Amino acid sequence: MPGPTPELVQRLYATPPDRFVAARDAAVAEARRAGDPKAAREIGRLRRPTVAAWLVNLLAIRRPELVADLAQLAEALRSAQRELRGARLRELSAQRRAVVGALVDEARKLAAAEPDAPPAGKLPLAEVEATLNAALSDAEVAEQVRSGRLLRATHYAGFGEVPRPQLRLVTGGAEEEAAPPQRRAAERDASRRERDERAAARAARAERAKRRRALEREHAKAREEQDRTEAELAEAARAERDGAADLDRIETELAELERRRAVAEQELSRAKLARRGAERALTAARRRTGEVEAALEALDAEEGDATGGDQRAD
Repeated sequence: MPGPTPELVQRLYATPPDRFVAARDAAVAEARRAGDPKAAREIGRLRRPTVAAWLVNLLAIRRPELVADLAQLAEALRSAQRELRGARLRELSAQRRAVVGALVDEARKLAAAEPDAPPAGKLPLAEVEATLNAALSDAEVAEQVRSGRLLRATHYAGFGEVPRPQLRLVTGGAEEEAAPPQRRAAERDASRRERDERAAARAARAERAKRRRALEREHAKAREEQDRTEAELAEAARAERDGAADLDRIETELAELERRRAVAEQELSRAKLARRGAERALTAARRRTGEVEAALEALDAEEGDATGGDQRAD
């Protein structure tokens, strides 16, 4: 079995989130009717995106060339950061703001062209901007954005792939060769405090990232539960409509049967009356027949007596 086509998946993820579940269920039913259970299972596992993620998906699906430009800009930024080119970084940073702003505006326009899209005033454009900025700093986020199947917005947490450059303090244009013991001790203490502060900052960032991952997992579970219950609600609503239609049909048939029963009862009553009338007529006819037969017998007897008398007289 081939499974769902990329075009079908793109069409689903370009659908506004409020209509995603219904569109997905319809695609599942269509795949089942087409005899493709693998496609039906894979389509049924697709999760509904948030509104912000849907806007980013619209960019990837409708305007992939703009998303490709974003990836090129990200590579240029990483290269300038590695080489510590300050002027180039400033230039690219300005370009970054312009590109992200243009993409956010394009996402707003694409949403306005979609039927049943949320109103412009309720679009989470700030989350779209944060996600695009994250894609510029994090290759994994960039790949999710390019896929057109993003499920939720994200932001850059400071764990990009570009390492921090190692710097040395120089004074007077040259590195200081020696210093008094007190200064060296103070510098060691300062360096230790700086290391401790950096370690604490890294630990805090790691803890925040850990909490974020836990919350994202919980959010994903909640989304799955919501999608499942929405599908169950839709199925229950369909069953309720089918049951109401069956009840209406049965009540209509019952009314027709009641009408036919009333007609049959009337016909039966008329038949009973006709039978009773026929029975009375038959009784009267039999009685009349008996009377006529008796009269005939009496007449025959009289005629016989008369004939015998005549013969004796002769």
